[in-house]
Amino acid sequence: MSDRAIILVNVGTPEKPGGKQLRRYLGQFLNDKRVIDIPWLFRKILVNLIIIPFRTPKSARLYRRLWTPDGSPLLIYLNRLVEKLNQGGDKEDIFFGAMRYGEPSLEKVLLQIKAGQYREILVLPLYPQYASSTTGTTHEKVMSIVKKWDVIPAIRFLDQFYSHPAFINAFSDLIRAHDPSEYDHVVFSYHGLPLRHIRKVHPGIDCNTCSCSEWLPPHGTHCYKVSCYETTRLLAAELGLEKGRYTTSFQSRLSKNWLSPFTDDTITTLAKNGCKRILVTAPSFVADCLETTIEIGEDYRDLFLGSGGEKFDLVESLNDHENWVKAVRQLICID
Repeated sequence: MSDRAIILVNVGTPEKPGGKQLRRYLGQFLNDKRVIDIPWLFRKILVNLIIIPFRTPKSARLYRRLWTPDGSPLLIYLNRLVEKLNQGGDKEDIFFGAMRYGEPSLEKVLLQIKAGQYREILVLPLYPQYASSTTGTTHEKVMSIVKKWDVIPAIRFLDQFYSHPAFINAFSDLIRAHDPSEYDHVVFSYHGLPLRHIRKVHPGIDCNTCSCSEWLPPHGTHCYKVSCYETTRLLAAELGLEKGRYTTSFQSRLSKNWLSPFTDDTITTLAKNGCKRILVTAPSFVADCLETTIEIGEDYRDLFLGSGGEKFDLVESLNDHENWVKAVRQLICID
C-alpha cells in the first residue's frame, strides 16, 4: 500500500464537443454556487433557462475548433502529466488526475483512493492563483465527498503556487524560448473574474484605487487580482523585462463588470499605438485549453493582425513539459 494519494485537479471538459455533452458539462459548471454566486433560485433560472440554451451552440462550435483526434487537450495533458509523475520519483506517492466538472470526476477518483486505503490525501488544484470559483470549489467538493466516509484519512490542500520558484522557473523558461527581446511588447493574460468575486475576498478595499498593479499589498494573500499582478512581476523579473515593455490583462469576460484591463482591448490598443510584434502568455493556465488555444491563439491573433499588428505569438502552457513535471514534485513538498 502506498502512503500518499496526490490528486491533480483541473476545471473540466465535456466528453465530446457535441450539444448534449456541452449541456451536461455547462450544467455542472455553471450551477456551482461558487461560479455564479447569486441566490439558488435565480441561479437555476439564469443558468438552465437562459445561459445554457443560448450558450451551448456557440460553445459547441468553439470546442469543435479545439478538439483533436485524441480528444480534449485539457484531458490529454492531465493524463500525460499524471503518467509521467507516476513513472519516477517517490514510489510511496501515487498521482491521480481528476476534473472538478466532467470526467474523470472527483467522486470516481476519490472512490479509487478510498479503496486503496491511503494514509494521506494531498489535493493540488491546478490553478496557480487562488479563486473561490476554482480552488475554493475544488476544496469544498472534496470535503463534501470525504466527510461521508467512515474513516477519513489526513487530507491536505495546496491553495495556490503562483509565487513558488519552481512554477516561476518552469513558466519563464517557456517564455524565454520565444526570446521576448524580439517583440515590441509582452502581454500577460489571465482568466477574468467578476469584480464582485474580488470584493468578497477583501471587503472595504476599493479595487479601483488598490495599488496591487505596482506592489504586493498586505490584503493580497488570497486576492486573485493581486496574485495575478504579482505573478507578472515575478515572471518579468526572472526574464529581465523592463517596465513599460509588458502588460497585465484579463480575458474571457462576460460583462464589463469583470477584471480589467481586458486582453482584447489591450492588444487592439497596442496595435493602434504602433506595436507590430507582441508575445502573449497566459500564466493562470497550466495546460492549453479553449481559452489559450482558441481565444488567444486564434481569435485574439486575428484581432491584433486586423488592427495593424504584424506578428503575434502565443507561449504554449506548461502542459506535460519535463520542467513542469519537476515543478509539481517540488510543489507537493510544500509544508
